[in-house]
Amino acid sequence: MIVRRGRSEDLPWLIEHDDASEDWIKRCIQFEEYFVVEHDGQLAGFLRFSRFWGKIPYMDMIRVPPSLQRSGAGTALFRAWERAMAEEGAQHLMTSSEWAEAEPQAWHRRNGFKAAGSIDLRILQSSPEIFFLKDISGTPEA
Repeated sequence: MIVRRGRSEDLPWLIEHDDASEDWIKRCIQFEEYFVVEHDGQLAGFLRFSRFWGKIPYMDMIRVPPSLQRSGAGTALFRAWERAMAEEGAQHLMTSSEWAEAEPQAWHRRNGFKAAGSIDLRILQSSPEIFFLKDISGTPEA
């Protein structure tokens, strides 16, 4: 598996596999806010992020197809992002999931995130959103 930053040539694949709008995907590629994983020479997953308050790296979405889940692809994406953010001087990482999504929450916790609060967004989704933080201030740079 190879993990790298998303590039413009990845646009068609990302449009097909990400729920974000084409304009948002293009913007995220332009600002290097995608990591992609290649498996057997083909794109096989992505991590898209932004910056909460313009400062804290926030993992918006990580997606790996069911056939590659539990293969290490998601962890490889996450670790590459974590290293890159530490190299850029980030002290913390953020992410979130719906309150009712036990499996994603367990994944976040396994990767060092701690619950930091929630917000009721039921006007948009069926359960509140729980936010997670991870302190990476002591993470060695790659």
